[in-house]
Amino acid sequence: MTTHTEHQAQQAREPLDVNDPRLSRFEIVQEGARRDDIEIVHYEPQVVPGSRAERRLTRTVASMFLLTGLAATAFLVIYIWWPWEYAPGRGGDKWYTPLLGVTLGIALLGIGFGILTWGKKLLPKEVSIQDRHEGAVSEDDRTITGQTMLYMADELGVKRRPLLGISLLAGLAPVGAVVAAPLVGGLISDPHKNNQMFTTGFAPTEGGQKVRLVREDGRPVRPADISSGGQITVFPGIDHGVSNRHADSPTLLIHLRDSDAQEARRANERIGHGDYMWGNYAAYSKICTHAGCPASLYEQQTNRLLCPCHQSQFLITDNAKPIFGPASRRLPQLPIDVDAEGYFVATSDYTETVGPDFWERP
Repeated sequence: MTTHTEHQAQQAREPLDVNDPRLSRFEIVQEGARRDDIEIVHYEPQVVPGSRAERRLTRTVASMFLLTGLAATAFLVIYIWWPWEYAPGRGGDKWYTPLLGVTLGIALLGIGFGILTWGKKLLPKEVSIQDRHEGAVSEDDRTITGQTMLYMADELGVKRRPLLGISLLAGLAPVGAVVAAPLVGGLISDPHKNNQMFTTGFAPTEGGQKVRLVREDGRPVRPADISSGGQITVFPGIDHGVSNRHADSPTLLIHLRDSDAQEARRANERIGHGDYMWGNYAAYSKICTHAGCPASLYEQQTNRLLCPCHQSQFLITDNAKPIFGPASRRLPQLPIDVDAEGYFVATSDYTETVGPDFWERP
């Protein structure tokens, strides 16, 4: 431990010429420390340069960084080329999100452990004490600061251990690409491929046949099945139309009273949906446009449809416009008709996106 007398002697010592080419970089750093009233009380390299221990630690840190690069590259490959599109059943798409999480997690852990090992095991240990003071920055001080930064770079050992620099670059470059990938992902792969976001089970079949509206047990629905003021949940009458394969298709079929139906029809005509209703019947998506919950609580007297999750309310007689709660977009309406056998059918698929809104909707 340096005594007070020794510390005063150091302060009284003549300052060195920091531009003297005979001085080493570390001597300039020490001079800068003395001028700034900093006493280096302990400085100890943790490994001997060129020793077996240093080589082992260098390989360990390099392995961490290379693992980071491999994991980040795997993230990019999965993000861009993995067939993530949803398909009925449990296909390869179920691995898409977990693999993104695993690869990104390994990349972050690799770079974290690599930096920690580098700092804890390879960098010298130093303990310094500084007296607080004020003063203008001189030209010598700027020189000392620059040399100190260069000395710190030397102590990192990248020049002496080129494997560390190469592995760090190989690890960080893919991580940087990972950060940019979500921002440009839509430019790499068309998010509208196969029109997934705009198609439900009510889309006409390949032969152009209209899809019937059916109950949960698969029975088709006639107008007489719903009393005035009543409603039922219907599904597309196709294979697996009632299953989770078509979880975007549940629809509320409502039989409005005469006066309410006239009001709803006028509201439809104002937005060009004059042919969406059949008689006094209207059909609206049951999936709330706020967070995708089932909006299924129908108040017959007020013609309001309530979502129990976040209390959004939609006015059925005004194009299912949101009138309360966090939902900001109306429920899409399904165009309906009755076929030759007297059963309800969808004349087309929904003409608006079903469920929560998203940034690509015009």
